[in-house]
This record gives sequence, C-alpha cells and structure tokens, in this order.
Amino acid sequence: MPRALLSVSDKTGLVDLGRGLLARGFELLSTGGTARALADAGLAVTSVSAVTGFPEMMDGRLKTLHPNIHGGILARRDHPDDLAALAAHGIGLIDIVVVNLYPFAETAGQPGVTFDEVVEQIDIGGPSLVRAAAKNFRHVLIVVDPRRYGDLLQELDRPGGPTLAFRFELAIDAFAHTSSYDVTICGTLAEFSCRDGAFARNPKPIQGEAYSFEIQKVRDLRYGENPHQRGSLWESRIHPLSLTFVQGKELSYTNLLDLDAAWRIGSEFDEPAAVIVKHTNPCGAATAASSADAYVRARDADTLSAFGGIVGLNRPLDVQTARAITSTFVEAVIAPAVEDDARTVLALKDKMRVVTIASDDTDGDWWIKELRSVFDGLLIQERDRVSESRDAWPQGDVPKVVTRRQPTGEEWRALRFAWRICAHVKSNAVIFTDAQRTLAIGAGQTSRVDAVNVAVMKAQAMDRSLHGSVAASDAFFPFRDGLDAAAGAGATAIVQPGGSVKDAEVIAAADEHGIAMVFTGRRHFRH
Repeated sequence: MPRALLSVSDKTGLVDLGRGLLARGFELLSTGGTARALADAGLAVTSVSAVTGFPEMMDGRLKTLHPNIHGGILARRDHPDDLAALAAHGIGLIDIVVVNLYPFAETAGQPGVTFDEVVEQIDIGGPSLVRAAAKNFRHVLIVVDPRRYGDLLQELDRPGGPTLAFRFELAIDAFAHTSSYDVTICGTLAEFSCRDGAFARNPKPIQGEAYSFEIQKVRDLRYGENPHQRGSLWESRIHPLSLTFVQGKELSYTNLLDLDAAWRIGSEFDEPAAVIVKHTNPCGAATAASSADAYVRARDADTLSAFGGIVGLNRPLDVQTARAITSTFVEAVIAPAVEDDARTVLALKDKMRVVTIASDDTDGDWWIKELRSVFDGLLIQERDRVSESRDAWPQGDVPKVVTRRQPTGEEWRALRFAWRICAHVKSNAVIFTDAQRTLAIGAGQTSRVDAVNVAVMKAQAMDRSLHGSVAASDAFFPFRDGLDAAAGAGATAIVQPGGSVKDAEVIAAADEHGIAMVFTGRRHFRH
C-alpha cells in the first residue's frame, strides 16, 4: 500500500486531502496536531511514533528525524541497493510528503515577541522532510502549499500517475519554501543581540557584511512610474505591509511614493497635522487644533498645486475632515484610521483612493531601512528622521543661535515647524513658513539661490507676502547670496545646518539684515 506522510502547521484543506488520499488507496502517516485533526474528522491515520518506535519527545522537538521515516523518503526506487537496504531493516516506502513549516514569520512579526518564543518556532524536522522529499522528487511527491492539494489529487488520477514535470515543479516549490524559511530566520535573529547572558531586540540591527531578507508580492500595480513600465508592490515577510486599502481606484506606483512621502511628513508632528504632496514634494503643510482645520490651511498654502494632490493626516480621518477633503479634487488620502461616519462622506468620491496605515514605532527594525537600486547593486541607508526637532525649541545649545539677534518665541516655533517640513523636500530646498503652515516652497533646485527664487515666485503667484516669515534650508548656504535672497523676500529668521567654509560670511550677512539665524548641525538632503 502506498503511504503519504502529512505534517502541517497550516491545516487549510487538510481533511479533504486526507479523504482524497484514502480514497486513492494511500495509508496516512502523521504527527501531533495533524494526526489529531485527521482522526477527529474520522479518518484512519497511523502515528509516526508507531513507525519509528519512539514517542514524540522534548515538547515535539523530536518526531520525524528517524531512519524509518527518512529512509522511506530518500530511497531511490530504481536503485536495487537502496531497496535492499530498506528490506534489510524493515523500512517501508513513503510516496507522498505533505509538509508546511512552523509559522516562524507570523510569530517573529508579533509585537513584544521574546527571543525564546522566536527560537521555538524554528522548525527542524519539517525542513528535513521537505528537502529529503524534494531531493528524491523523481520518486516522491512533495507538497508544501495547500493550494496545490487539488493539483496533487488530479495528477494522481492521471493514467500513468503524476508526470515528471509535475514532480519537478513541486520540488522547486519545496526548495523555495525552505529557502524562504531560512532567510526569514536569519533576518529575524540578526535583530537580536546577546548581552550579559540575555537576548534582546536591538534598537538597531547588527551591522555585518551580509544580511538576508525576503520579500513577497502584495499586488501588481496598474503600471510603474509611466504607463509603459510594469510595476508591483512587495512586502517583507517578517514585517508585512501595514497599509489597508479602504476605497478607490487601483493605486499606482507614483500614488504609493506620494503616500509614503505624505505619511513621513505627518509623522513628524505630535499635534494634528495635514500635508498635501505632489511628486513626493509637499506643496502645503499645516498644523491646527483639528485635522479639518489643518487640511484647509495646508490646501490654502498653495491651492494651485494642491489640485489632484495626495493628502497625509496624522490623526484618524473624521467626518469634518472628510467633508473638507471631498470639497476639492484629491487623488489619495492616507491616515492612521478612518472613522465610520467619514467613510460615508468619502464614498461620494468613490474613485478617490483612501488607505490607512498602522503607526510606525519601529525605528530599529531592518525594514524601515531605505533600499534603492543603482547599476547592478543596492544602496541601503537608515531612514532619515528629524530627531533633533522632536522637542520644543530652543533646547539647550541645539539648535545654536549664531547671530547677534535671538529668535523671538514665535520665531522659534516657526523655525521648528519649518525645519521638520524642509527635511522632506527634495534638495536643494528652501522653504518659508509661519509657525503653523508653509507659505512658499522652493524644491529640488540646482542652487540654493534658485530655491529661494522659486519659493518667492510661488508666493507672488498667490499674491502672498513673505514679510515676517521664517526660512529653512535643508543644507548650509555655501555663499551669502542665498541668505541675501531669503532676507530680501522678507524672512526674519533662518534655520540651516551650518558647516560651510563660508559660515562666517553668511552669519555676517544675517547680522547685516538683522536676521536671527540658528544652526542645527545636521543636514537633511533628500534625493
């Protein structure tokens, strides 16, 4: 009688498969919970312990690692010596192996999971069974995915049995399964370190010469950056994508880039904040007592650019904010959640994309690293966070006032606001703000003077005065001309990193204009 060994963590479709195999004359061998599930369904099943002559032990750590199991899987049916060895030791053949592994990735991704809990989800016997069966694919069928159970039964019913091509296909699936499993284990363990005999997750991943991680496809996109380019969305197996798609048309590649940019900016603020993004640059950002007021301020900061923009909120989307958003044309919205009453309002714009995202508190996790392809390789860097502005300014000597005039209290608030926004604008960037909203943004220019001039042009187009505003520059002013231009536009205080060989010249220029200037000591380029 042919035999099938079933030992699965994911029991989807297990009972139906067992019935199908019994109907086709197979004896079922099984372990632990899988055997109980089959027996509870009234199916005849032989425990692996009856085959090995040993009970399961060590809390299930040792079950299938035995010659009576692996001999029956590894024996080549066309090698007489293999069959003779089985006969000499009374070992029976095993013709089908159905195994999927402990849910390591699911456990590793749980908040607060301990090192010992992670380690106990490292499957040992399962990968051994899978690899043994896949190596002997010419004679043993290996199935690791419940979605293939129907294919297996269908192939068993073919005249002459399953094809060699089908067997080979299953073997490739099997090795991909164990490979993925090992990569996930490697990546997760690299997030821990041992200190004083205890294991803890690192605030930052271990920096080594090699790092393994695996991604899986979430969905195909309508297209990539342009219609002639294919695009798709992927996620880490360890840290699945935290987006939930609430409504609207299919998201595009550029939608997702803009949503990411909008969420990053909103996350810089503790108070209610709203940002409108176009082509990954903010065109308006604001804070207020409510999300609705913040959105209106952000929209009115540049109404022309806001048309068809991407909106980011750092509070759950309520009905008042939904009404404000749907009063204008918006491509997509991202927020931590959407309140039930707001969903009805948003549905009036059924093509508008709305997504929610779980809070990002994973500063140390590998997956918030930024990866970008160059040539035939990868660039990897830590995500840029504007950590020096998390607390109210001034905070001791950071940022440092370098001019004769000190910022006023209102200027300090505006400088901190401007600095948090400017860090997320494409370089070279100079922006003008008050304490609660952007007034003009000069983004992505090839010189700092050009960035100021673009911002001034935007303000003039909106008939907006920049007199009394503050300015922020994402990197130092290499010459005084950029500062002169900002002062000429009406800025009364400026924040910048400092660090130019011309700093003394730039500081002197600020003093000439009566401008207060502070240095943060940290640059925020964004390419």
